[in-house]
Amino acid sequence: MSDANITRRLVIHGRVQGVYFRDSMRQQARKLGVNGWVRNRVDGTVEAMVHGEPDAVETIIEWAKEGPTAARVSEVRVKEAEGTFDGFEVLPTP
Repeated sequence: MSDANITRRLVIHGRVQGVYFRDSMRQQARKLGVNGWVRNRVDGTVEAMVHGEPDAVETIIEWAKEGPTAARVSEVRVKEAEGTFDGFEVLPTP
């Protein structure tokens, strides 16, 4: 990975739990070469950290705005973040 990689924190709102969102995001991340993690939050949102080439990170952010077929995404909040990750994991709810 190059030094040009970026990291973003996403909080995805809407009908995003119980709709295969996390595993679908993991599959998309692996296809794009994006590292990081995704997890459900107790408030009903999904949180993700994504790290990789800027174009790949932007592509997964755009994917998150739709999610899998059963999801109904109402908002994706994106913030700059720091960190590097090895692979892409589904983490437990904090």
